[in-house]
This record gives sequence, C-alpha cells and structure tokens, in this order.
Amino acid sequence: MMRSLFPAPCRPVCLLLLALLVASAPVQALEAASSQLFPRPAELERDVQFWLRVYTEVGTDGGFVHDSRNLGVVYEVVRFPKGASSRTRDRLVEKTKKRYRDNLRRLAKGSRNRSELGSTSRRVLGLWGEDVSSKTLRDAANHLRFQLGQADKFRAGLIRSGAWRDYIRKTFVDMGLPVELSALPHVESSFTPHAYSRVGAAGLWQFTRSTGRRYMRVDHVVDERLEPLVATVAAARLLEHNYRATGTWPLALTAYNHGAAGMRRASRKMGTTDIDVIARKYRSRTFGFASRNFYVEFLAALEIDQNPEKFFGPLVYDTPQDFEELALPYYASASGLAEAIGIDTATLKAANPALRRSVWDGAKRIPKGFLLRAPRDRLARPLASLIEEAPDAVRFAKQTRDSFHTIRRGETLSAIARRYGVSMSELSAINGLRSRHRIRAGQKLRLPEAPGSPGRSSRAIAVTPQTPPEDGVYTVRRGDSLARIAARFGTTEQDLLDWNNVRNRHRIHVGQRLRVAGAPVPALAPPPTARLAEHPDATSEFTPPPSSPAEFGLETPPSVEPESVADAAAAERTAAGEPADALLADPGDYSVSSDGTIDVQAAETPGPYA
Repeated sequence: MMRSLFPAPCRPVCLLLLALLVASAPVQALEAASSQLFPRPAELERDVQFWLRVYTEVGTDGGFVHDSRNLGVVYEVVRFPKGASSRTRDRLVEKTKKRYRDNLRRLAKGSRNRSELGSTSRRVLGLWGEDVSSKTLRDAANHLRFQLGQADKFRAGLIRSGAWRDYIRKTFVDMGLPVELSALPHVESSFTPHAYSRVGAAGLWQFTRSTGRRYMRVDHVVDERLEPLVATVAAARLLEHNYRATGTWPLALTAYNHGAAGMRRASRKMGTTDIDVIARKYRSRTFGFASRNFYVEFLAALEIDQNPEKFFGPLVYDTPQDFEELALPYYASASGLAEAIGIDTATLKAANPALRRSVWDGAKRIPKGFLLRAPRDRLARPLASLIEEAPDAVRFAKQTRDSFHTIRRGETLSAIARRYGVSMSELSAINGLRSRHRIRAGQKLRLPEAPGSPGRSSRAIAVTPQTPPEDGVYTVRRGDSLARIAARFGTTEQDLLDWNNVRNRHRIHVGQRLRVAGAPVPALAPPPTARLAEHPDATSEFTPPPSSPAEFGLETPPSVEPESVADAAAAERTAAGEPADALLADPGDYSVSSDGTIDVQAAETPGPYA
C-alpha cells in the first residue's frame, strides 16, 4: 500500500490545499498570459477605473462631467430628470460644465487659501492637488467633457451576448487569436447586431462600409455587417491584420478604431510600441478622445466580461438560436420563398439580417448563393428539401437589373416614382433613403424595374435543367437565347458572357460553341488553428498566424459561395459605377522613409501610391 505524502493529523487540510492549488493553476496561467498580451500599465489605471464607473455605476439616465485629459478628475455625476427631453438634458449638461469652467478660471486667477474658498472650489482643488499650477487649471477649463453613463446598456449587452459568445470565442480560438478579444463588442455595440453609429458603422462589430467591404459583401442588396456570424469572422481577420501590422495587441486594438496605418505612424513618431506612452503623449489631428481611450475601454469591458456577477449580480443570458442554413441555388423573392418554406416573412427576415430593405420590399431578390438561414424549430421538413421543391413562380434566373436616374432641380421622390411606374417605398428601399424628403439635385438614384418590364418578368425560364457536357461546351441551337442556356445549365448570363468573351448578350448564332461550365473554384484554405488547452477559455496563448498574403483575411469568408454572392456583389458595384474590388486594403501610410522606401500593406495596389 502506498503511504500518504502528508502526516495523518494535517492530511485533510493538506489535501484541500493541494486541490485548491491545482484548481487555481489554470486560472493563474490564464491571468498571466492575459496580462502579457493585454498589459494594464499603472499609468493607465485611472483611465480603466473611469470606464469601469461609466460601464457599471451610472446608466443612460445620467453621466459624468470630467476632465478629458485626466480621467481621474470627475467633477460631478449628473442625473437627468425622469422623462427629460434631449434638449433639457443638453441644457443641464452645459449649465453644469459652465459652473465648473467658471470655477476653474477663478481658481487659476485668485487665491487658493482653503479658508477663503467655497465647498465646490475646495473640492475641485482637491481633485487636482494643492500644488496644481495656474496653467493646469486654465487648461482644465477648456478640457471639460460629459460622458453619458452606460451601466444599463452594458448589462443588457451582457445578457444579449449569450446568443453569440460561444460562437465568437470558438471563431477566435480556431483562428489562433486570444479569446479575450471576444469582449470587444461590449465596447463597439453593446452586442446589438443592428446598431448603426453616427458615422455609418454598422452591426455587432461596427464595421464602416469601406472596411467592411474588405471582408464582406456590403451593398444595396446584402450587408453582411449586420449578420453577427459572418461579421465575427471578418472582425477576427481585421484584428489579425492589425496585429501583423502593429506587433502588439494594445496597438492592434487601438487600430480597430484609428486604423493600422495610423497606429504604425504613431508608434514610429513616438519611437515606442508602449500603449501608455502613445495614449498619453501622441498628438494627431485624427487621434482624438475615442482613439486615445479605446484600449482602456476594452480593458474595463474585459474585466466586467470576465466577472459579470461582481458588477451586476446573477444574470440570465440569451441562448443561441438553432438554425438550418443552405446556399440558395437560385434568385428568389423574399415573400415567395418564405411562403414556400412555410414560415412568415418576419421570421425569415429576423433570421437573415444581412438582407437589405430592398429585398424585403420586393425591389430586389435574395441573391443566388446567399447562405439562407431559417429557425430549425419552425420548419416542417429539412430546409434543403423545401428549397428544392419551391415552385417555379418563386425561382428566378437572375437578379432584378438596376437602372439609374440623376435627380434634376425641383424633382421630388414621388414624381420620380410616378415617372418610372414604381412605388416610393421601393425607390427608398433600393437606395437606402432614411427620409423621402432629403434628396438633392445631381444625386444618382438606383431604380427598380417597373412592372411589366423585361427584367421584372424574368422569372426562371421553363427549361429542364441539364448537366453540362463533359467538355463544358454547348453548341447553340435554333431558338436558344443566352438566358435560356444559362437556365438550362444552372449558371448566369454574366458567367456565359465572361467565359466566352461575348460582349452583346443578344448576338449569338446557331452552331456557335459556348462554354457553359467554368473552371473549378479552388477550395479555401482553412483558418490557422490555435495552440490551446482542452477548454477554449483555459489559456490565452497566442501564436502569431502565418504571414502569407492569402491569410490576411482577404479571401471570401467560408460561409459565402465565391462564384455567386461575391461575383454578384462585384457585378452590382460595377453597375453602380464602383470598382469591383473596392477598398480591399487598409488606407496606407504613404510617407516615404529617409532611405526612399515605402511600407506597403497587405493587398495594396500601386494606384494610391502613384
């Protein structure tokens, strides 16, 4: 029999201590690894504590009047009257700021003898310290700022995060990125998938249109920024790119707000990659309060995300919804497809947030190749069979074509709609107009096709689908049209035009040989895998991914069929007068080094440099 390593009298206590030590080891390892990847410098601690207060202490019914440079100086917590209008709130904030501005200027000019000061002046002086200079106080009068509280929004975001956090963590783990990054949506959107910012950023991860187009389809038909699952993969790729460009996670995270080129420029100018030095001392016209505080906001959000009950007590999280999904093999009207698969349009819309209003209003069709999702518990049979058995009236061979109208002086949206025989709602939807009254002369409007026009009546052509010939070549027969041939072999007219170098879709002739099947599409490379312990959250070890250009996140996301959705997006951008490969690279740092060289980033082209 093996003898115990511990004496009998202390055996129970010793065993308990050993168990606690073993249990705590992974946590300690996690904290150690996290502190290395996401350091929390003492110089930034006051800033982290400020954002912890913003996220947990005061809701959107109040906020903080504070110094914008020294976040340790909070003059007052403002509480708004219940039901106060935005104008009333603004007036209350401005009145409070004016009171402290006047107070600071008086302190900068006059005596600071505490016996001669009022209670407010003594408190303000105490915030800055007895030895504060008059210049500091004068400057502080110009640095007053109001920060709205976020406690109620953050708590609601924690609850919402339950619907996606497992997927987000798994995505980052599979791509070899630190799982701590999964807390970033708390800062960006409070885990609100339909959120829009004042500058047009959208979705859970708040991509702008230009950055979003580097990784997703973003146009008037599909906006994948609003699809949390697709946008998560895009965010991981962007963060991966930022890390390669900047070399540290604090800079990579700040680059999410300020741009990788901007952070490289800041690091080069300051001669360091230390985030505390850059946040405190770097000055740039575009490096404002939001960029300067982005990393400390993340650190505060991460602390709350890892200890939610400490700040908000027990929470009941939203649960992920179970979807069936399938790449749509044809173009389809939204309402018709919803009816065909046996669910209401509102349910289908909620399951597919990437589809724009133009689709739901009937101005455009759900694109071929779009990864359609439907709640599993609402389907009578598997989604694949329902899609396959949809009636011909639902299926279309191609997307509704776009045409354009340039607005003239004095024209109204209603007059334009009447002229082209379409509804105002369709016209608004297809152009993403938030107000029917805000159009301007010279603006170009995309038009849906009027009822009865050739494009509008282009339902799936009644031909029997056929397998392409073995050599992929078809000989044109009498009565054939390009549209009929495309429908017969399950492709599109545009593909036939491209594959056969045909410029006019109406000029084909009997006996002409056409390629009807393209070259096979190469499989996408799997994402880099993480070196992780058995449980995804058990470690934060980060292994820098390979540096091949193909893995900079520039390939089509795995959830999108390359030949359909991506090609359709490019074709529609070209039709709208936009470059098909628009904005694939981060805005570059075009400065020329002393040795005459320029740093080129992933996927940048010579044009901008020229």
